[in-house]
Amino acid sequence: MASKKQNNQLYAQIPAVDKLLHALETDASVAPLPIPMVTDLVRDKIEALRQSIREGAEEIADFDTIAADVKADIFRLYQSRIHPVINGTGVIIHTNLGRSPLSATVVQKLTQVGQYYNNIELDLGTGERGKRGGFLEVALAKLIEAEAATVANNCAAALILILKHLANGEKNEVIISRGELVEIGGGFRVPEIMEVSGAKLVEVGATNKTSLEDYENAITERTGMLLKVHRSNFYIEGFTHEPTTEELVELGNKHHLPVIEDLGSGAMVQTDSLAPIPHEPTATEVLQRGVDLVCVSGDKLFGGPQAGIIAGRADLVAGIKKEPFFRATRCDKLILTGLQETAMEYLHGRSGAETDLPLVRKLSLTVDQLQPRAEAILKALNTDQITIGESLARCGGGTMPKAEMPSVTIDIQPASMSVKKLAAKLRSLDAPMIGYIAEDKYRLDLRTIMPEQDEQVIANLRTVLG
Repeated sequence: MASKKQNNQLYAQIPAVDKLLHALETDASVAPLPIPMVTDLVRDKIEALRQSIREGAEEIADFDTIAADVKADIFRLYQSRIHPVINGTGVIIHTNLGRSPLSATVVQKLTQVGQYYNNIELDLGTGERGKRGGFLEVALAKLIEAEAATVANNCAAALILILKHLANGEKNEVIISRGELVEIGGGFRVPEIMEVSGAKLVEVGATNKTSLEDYENAITERTGMLLKVHRSNFYIEGFTHEPTTEELVELGNKHHLPVIEDLGSGAMVQTDSLAPIPHEPTATEVLQRGVDLVCVSGDKLFGGPQAGIIAGRADLVAGIKKEPFFRATRCDKLILTGLQETAMEYLHGRSGAETDLPLVRKLSLTVDQLQPRAEAILKALNTDQITIGESLARCGGGTMPKAEMPSVTIDIQPASMSVKKLAAKLRSLDAPMIGYIAEDKYRLDLRTIMPEQDEQVIANLRTVLG
């Protein structure tokens, strides 16, 4: 164990905060993190060195090594900020990568609304206070063909609002099939979301089979509503049965109970008409089957920003908006604008205009459209480390687990490093690139890479492959 004298000598070798800061400030290769954050990292490093001495360390690193360590810490923290990446995973709605990308038109409107003042709660006709999100609600109701619509900050919040309004007091029981107790991303589960609302969950049936009689036998004077949850992120096959939405609606009408469906995925178009993939029910279809309310996500198959869209009976939507909890879940000007412009894209598309929504374009891409891009990238790089491959892209984001689309990949077998090291290098670039490893190759799926990013893909691969 080091003596007190040795410890004092080690403490004396620890650089001062100002000296380390000066060295980092004069190094042009240090990531541009704000000085207050850099200062905290420097102080953390110095405290770590002191702690190592207290724990018996007999030597500490030299100044250059300490500075390099802090520089690496700065880069890791700077890299963790939200910024664009190139998605080569083949997963179109990638939750870790921000789910659905927005259209150029939507982004342009977001820039304008964010940069300047706006009329979010101003009636320009009267000059008086206006209705927040009023235009959006009209557009969504028209798009979904509902009596009324409104939005919350995500689909889980939308479901909680519905439950708070319809399942409370003496009629707080909600009947749901055991086969629909879905877990969504991040470990959040529908039963837990329901409990947060104050509703009491009444499970009926079995995982694979639930009958209409199971629902009817569970109805009591305490029942507030019947809930159906779309299994958008998994499927059940084999010995299965469940009542149709129409049958549940008939049962609800018989007992004067509202029927609600959490559709989750948010499809607004016929998915099977875009690509050789299954049909995903739309909010319009579900409402036409007679349900009282439907809620969907804004950032999945809807193709907009994160939000929870509620649509259906006008009286129920109006009641939900009066809930005190509604304000806690309301969307800000940027989310409302993003949803508004995305809804406008769909509505314009119905009149014959070509949609600019990246999600719709990516779903409808063909191999024949992707192949020329792959060949151009291969020609530009001109290396035997890269070949063109075939793959199956997926929807992702907890939607359509069976959907697979033929796609084209850029396959890389690096000559001077491992595939894992190549992946790490590509993630560390100024324009990070995310692919996947398969068959000892690093693969970049072109279906999920924007065409305008192809030049950056070429530049990135030149950088790491030399």
